[in-house]
Amino acid sequence: MIYVDADACPVKAEVERVGTRHKLKMFVVSNGGIRPSQNPLVETVVVPDGPDVADKWIADRATKGDVVITGDIPLAACCIEGGALVLKHNGEPLTQANIGNVLATRDLMADMRAADPFRQGGGKPFGKADRARFLDALERMVRQAAQGV
Repeated sequence: MIYVDADACPVKAEVERVGTRHKLKMFVVSNGGIRPSQNPLVETVVVPDGPDVADKWIADRATKGDVVITGDIPLAACCIEGGALVLKHNGEPLTQANIGNVLATRDLMADMRAADPFRQGGGKPFGKADRARFLDALERMVRQAAQGV
């Protein structure tokens, strides 16, 4: 299965395309405001409002052989611990080997932003190259999950 942390996810259409090609059940989880897909393999899950409710829903279900799409690093860490494969929206895989460093960097950056209220996050816009990189990485990860790696 593929679980998508859908709030602010720029690659939902790409996930649906790859998931459909592999005939995988997909769960698109959000607090609402997401247009449901007509694809019978896609289930739109709307969770109640509240902090991390969608994350908890995904973390409670994702397990070995599943793929999780998220930019939420604590959610990624929980899913990796449960045996799932995790991919960020930019195509970067999060694994047992790198999640500790990614969590530490996230915490450091949060501390830096808190110490300097004028520091703004703004990154570069999400473009065609990012989508292509994500599609390639998702295809590889789905095949890896199917092999039980």
